[in-house]
Amino acid sequence: MHNISRLMLRMGEITLKGKNRGRFEKVIAEHVREILRPYPQARVHREYGRLYVETGGVSAELLIGLLRNVFGIVDIIPVKQAEPELDSIIQAALELIGEHALQTETTFKVTARRVWKPFPHSSQDMNHLIGSPVLRANPLLKVDVRHPDIELRVEVRENAAYVYSQIIPAVGGFPRGSNGRAMLMLSGGIDSPVAGWQSMKRGLEIECVHFHSYPFTSERAKQKVIDLTRVLAGYGGKIKLHVVPFTEIQTAFTTTGQDNLMITLMRRAMLRITTRLAEQQKGLAIITGESLGQVASQTLNSMNVIERATELPILRPLVMQSKDEIIQVSQQIGTYDLSILPYEDCCTLFVPKSPATNPNLRIVEKVESFLDLEEMIQRAVEQTEVMVIEAGSSTESSSTEAMEEDWL
Repeated sequence: MHNISRLMLRMGEITLKGKNRGRFEKVIAEHVREILRPYPQARVHREYGRLYVETGGVSAELLIGLLRNVFGIVDIIPVKQAEPELDSIIQAALELIGEHALQTETTFKVTARRVWKPFPHSSQDMNHLIGSPVLRANPLLKVDVRHPDIELRVEVRENAAYVYSQIIPAVGGFPRGSNGRAMLMLSGGIDSPVAGWQSMKRGLEIECVHFHSYPFTSERAKQKVIDLTRVLAGYGGKIKLHVVPFTEIQTAFTTTGQDNLMITLMRRAMLRITTRLAEQQKGLAIITGESLGQVASQTLNSMNVIERATELPILRPLVMQSKDEIIQVSQQIGTYDLSILPYEDCCTLFVPKSPATNPNLRIVEKVESFLDLEEMIQRAVEQTEVMVIEAGSSTESSSTEAMEEDWL
């Protein structure tokens, strides 16, 4: 791609329908400009249904690596730009094929699209008018319209024609924040970062909430969550992280004599705190990494009792996914190696031998009534540490020991 000076970014068809098209295109363009801010020579401009990036001498490979993580972009296409006239298009096509440096017999076909209707040649005519000189100039090329090794694509618009043969898939989804804001309950495990990524892909702006029980959990555990947030920020831009002091509440639950309800009580307290933070930050829902039946608190009965602690909607992107499916996504998005670092979070502390899988709501509420829970929750909210995390460096570790499950 050494000679590529322009990238064409294609946005998903679903984002371009109806009255939302202009708004979604603008959101994606702003996200792209934010990503490219360290490279001021790279310029962005928008046309109907397309974004274009002029590389300005910046490596196309570098820019593609950054832009393929922008939600709402489905394809990144390195293009050769030509004047919207036949001879110029043919010259660009010859240059592009020449860059393939053919060494053996190779099949190809031309697929032309005339977006600008006043162009004097139809799409079908262009396939022949462009393909013939390319064939003559390259004896190793053979035509195969069904399964070609190279598909030479031509798109003719009013102000320019674009010639390309490579389409690089990007993350797709909805543009950042286009569907509102929600709070992600982020542990140090495998599941919740994946739930956050999938939520961002559906157009949610997320703020992360992590519960930290110092000194029972270490500063390394806190740093791991910061690093996980930083990975997610690589997809969604800056992300606000709320670190909630949970030691007082967690130790209070150990005095109830209801060890089997410990996880249920903790989860309900976490939801109450997250709800208050959501009210402060105008969050419209709470996201969790729960997967049905994976652990004790994730049976249907347990989730039903736990979610009664809030009136906000609870979004569970992973609820029907297996652990193997979740791990595969975590590896793809770059959170897995951090998630398996052996630094315990508060959900792995004080875990009973036999946690309740079918808790009784009346009993749970009675146990809670014996504690000054509202006062402790209010203190936790007031003492929450808030930080803004940006994409950047990540923590290195040689450890490969597995963490406990995300939310017990």
